[in-house]
Amino acid sequence: MPRAEVREIECKSVINPVKGMPFRWSANPYRGCTHACLYCYARVTHTYLDLGPGEDFQRILFAKVNAPAVIRRELARPGWRRELVAIGTSTDPYQPIEGRYRLTRGLLEALAEYRTPASLTTKSTLVVRDRDVLQELDRAAGATVYVSIGTLDREVWRRLEPGTPSPQDRMRAVAMLAAAGIPVAVLMAPILPGLTDRPASIRAVIAAAREAGAAAVHPAVLRLDPGVREYFLEGLAEHYPHLARSYERLYRDRCAPRAYVAPLERRVAAWVAGAGLGGGRPRRAAVGAEPQPGGCSGAAHRTQLTLPL
Repeated sequence: MPRAEVREIECKSVINPVKGMPFRWSANPYRGCTHACLYCYARVTHTYLDLGPGEDFQRILFAKVNAPAVIRRELARPGWRRELVAIGTSTDPYQPIEGRYRLTRGLLEALAEYRTPASLTTKSTLVVRDRDVLQELDRAAGATVYVSIGTLDREVWRRLEPGTPSPQDRMRAVAMLAAAGIPVAVLMAPILPGLTDRPASIRAVIAAAREAGAAAVHPAVLRLDPGVREYFLEGLAEHYPHLARSYERLYRDRCAPRAYVAPLERRVAAWVAGAGLGGGRPRRAAVGAEPQPGGCSGAAHRTQLTLPL
């Protein structure tokens, strides 16, 4: 991956109100992400800064260097009701620069001190570094880690998630978190039509999650917002040209047709239940902790399409 430019900034707030999600508050210590996942729904957030959702998103990063101090002030306010805070909703909180800045760890330490529950979503193995503070937070208020693993296919991983640890390494991180007693689930996201939606691919992730000790598996089908859609389709045409036209038809809107999404979700739910895994919240997670990774669920569309397999 090209070397990233990190711009250190100071923020006025860290805990942000959220609408339309099962949680009310989020926190993101960074903007941009060197994981460089082609489909990342958060790419569009760089356009708010007059930067591009493509190379700029993975090359120009922003580190909110005062985030731990700011969140402590916010948590100390008399009106704060200790509601769940979702970390990592628009950038991976454990991307490589976290090893230098340790901002995510600082947020977790503050949340534990102020007895505020949290959920955290990541594709990084660096999360295991913070097992100690995650254990402390779980004891104090409740903590849940969602490790995103959409497929075990190493070819798809290398092409579409080039800056991330391998899915096998991520699954080992799940096992380490589970062994430490930290509530952990696998976020099977995104499921990519024609690439990772085959029964064998999905069931392999479920089986590996069970073996690793995950408490739950949450599926989410790919979503393509404007801006992200164009970047993703360009990359898809490069790596999987036989799927390009089908995706253009399938994703006329941000979500795939309900006729595709709903039956797939039902099958996955049955396989998850058959494996003895939950589809709900892991142990001790607070209400509203289910992740919303920018995926589609039962999305309506006027056309039913079949992808070439």
